[in-house]
Amino acid sequence: MGTQAKPGIRLRAVLISLGILLANILVNGLIFLFFRDSTLHPLLTAVLAVLWGVLGVYLIYYSLTFAAEQFPDKIRGRILPFIFVGPAVLLLGWLLVLPALRTLYLSFFNASSDKFAGLGNYAAIFSDRLLGTALRNNLLWVFVGTLACISFGLLIAILADRSSYERIAKSIIFMPMAISFVAAGVIWKFVYYYQPGDEQIGLLNAIVTYFGGQPQAWTSMIQPWNNFFLILILIWMQTGFAMVIFSAAIKGVPDDILEAARVDGSGEIRIFFRIIIPFISTTILTVTTTIIVFTLKIFDVVMVMTGGQYDTEVVATQFYRQFFMYRNFGYGSTLAIVLLIAVLPVIIVNLRQFRKQGGF
Repeated sequence: MGTQAKPGIRLRAVLISLGILLANILVNGLIFLFFRDSTLHPLLTAVLAVLWGVLGVYLIYYSLTFAAEQFPDKIRGRILPFIFVGPAVLLLGWLLVLPALRTLYLSFFNASSDKFAGLGNYAAIFSDRLLGTALRNNLLWVFVGTLACISFGLLIAILADRSSYERIAKSIIFMPMAISFVAAGVIWKFVYYYQPGDEQIGLLNAIVTYFGGQPQAWTSMIQPWNNFFLILILIWMQTGFAMVIFSAAIKGVPDDILEAARVDGSGEIRIFFRIIIPFISTTILTVTTTIIVFTLKIFDVVMVMTGGQYDTEVVATQFYRQFFMYRNFGYGSTLAIVLLIAVLPVIIVNLRQFRKQGGF
């Protein structure tokens, strides 16, 4: 009887699981159609959509977990991980993997995506002067921006940890991380603002003219130094991120090692380079690769500040211009794939570091 009961139990569990899955699809599909065709007030629609998002996700996981509990222990243990990881994998596949594959497909076609162009778009990249400028600027962002963020973040982390005003100092440095790159671009647009004449409302030019200097168009006429003024915005935003991560890593350095080094007569600079830096080297590499990814796909700051003009073009702005403004879908998709290829090695290095640190 026991052997005959197991197939019946499994069949019942399968039917319950399919019923719950279909019910979730049907109910959430109907709710989606309701919101799509709704004539309610926008504010009420937004509130209801948020409630649906929160409660809907909870009910989906609760119902699927209930369905999994109908199976025997051995099968349940295999199903539950897929229930919790599966929706995230499906969502990432729908929002990231499929668009990436479609972009790769479009990169082999002409501007209107109606004729196969082969590798023509990829060959055109190497003869495009604007793209050469964009690649040069991206390298500036990667090397200058990353090096400055890591250096300042590490320096501030060391100094703040030994200061009696550690919390205040870290809060001030970390504060720019609370705003978006677009908002940061708008803020710094007023800092660099220039207008002909003696009256200047831009902060930097106001300071320059106060001390008797001449106002400058910092982000347009001073080429190629205008790129460094844009990189300064990235440094202002990402230094706080690097500082917080480094500070946590430095606090993990064993005190007995530091005390032993001081007893042996080592100075603070020697301790910093010979003990602290090697101890947090994996953290430094992780933060470095993370900031490199930010710099490789930088877009918001350049678009807000200059729109890619005055030789400040980067690969992401060139992609946006080709794809959305010039409607050259083939070449624009090719630029996106080139950017993806540039970012992939850095992401792989970052994932390997996570594995070494036991992240997963």
